[in-house]
Amino acid sequence: MKLHELTSAVGSRKARKRVGRGIGSGMGKTSTRGHKGQNARSGGGVRPGFEGGQNPLYRRLPKRGFTNRFRKEFAIVNLSELNKFAAGTEVTPEVLFESGIVKNGRDGIKILGNGEITVQLNVKANKFSQSAVDKIEAAGGKTEVI
Repeated sequence: MKLHELTSAVGSRKARKRVGRGIGSGMGKTSTRGHKGQNARSGGGVRPGFEGGQNPLYRRLPKRGFTNRFRKEFAIVNLSELNKFAAGTEVTPEVLFESGIVKNGRDGIKILGNGEITVQLNVKANKFSQSAVDKIEAAGGKTEVI
């Protein structure tokens, strides 16, 4: 294949529609707008969601729920993911970031008790589930809320 043989994929490049350029083009005179009416005028047409004056869908449906501005969203880590650390390691949010277990911290880190832990670790996090605390301490480790 040579540089002059390169072509774009079929259908990826489309010629723009040139309206109002004579009757021979098939898009002359009314320029594809039909005859008269709101949509034929400049600036014509209706806004999105307008249903001809009928009560629109967004007003017919009831309002529901709200967004809690004070909600905290924690990055979750399951116990089974902590087995990759060596015994006696102090697992902090910084260590979890560096190891790639946590991608973004959001409002902190919560350790959940999903899976089993086989190594003794000193875990520091913003929140723990009760089952996670029980399993970490049963494996001989410690938990600390920061």
